[in-house]
Amino acid sequence: MNSATIIAQLGLEPHLEGGYFRRSYTAPHSINGRPALSSIYYLLTADSPIGHLHRNRSDILHFWQGGSSLRYTVISPNGELKQKVMGPNIGAGEQLQILVPGGYWKASELCAGDYGLISEAVCPGFDFADHQLASAAQIQHDYPQHWQGLTHLISPSRNNNS
Repeated sequence: MNSATIIAQLGLEPHLEGGYFRRSYTAPHSINGRPALSSIYYLLTADSPIGHLHRNRSDILHFWQGGSSLRYTVISPNGELKQKVMGPNIGAGEQLQILVPGGYWKASELCAGDYGLISEAVCPGFDFADHQLASAAQIQHDYPQHWQGLTHLISPSRNNNS
């Protein structure tokens, strides 16, 4: 199995954060006018190894599916930065699931290899209106203590005062 095969077989498309995705489920029932739950496949590859820094309004639960490990950088609203690794080696501290609460910034990086595949479940369901890519200016202003370690996680389209 390689990234090109996974992209083709799962019908993945480029994602604005980096990597590839496809929505795999949207609940038929709603909560306050929004789908109760939605899920996606999300793939990082050697040619698109970073899911750039962004935040969502809703909680997102991530499930490791296959390939190489992925490193997540997560920043709480009060500025606490944590890194977690999703992958199969639970004996080495890798996690099969990670919850990123709504309002937290997150970025993901492929640790090695050709690809890392996860699934995400979002509750209430994902809406692009609730999604925000980080800008360099915003992260420098809000988290100057972390800026040097975060520069590579800012989307190239947001590297100035966008």
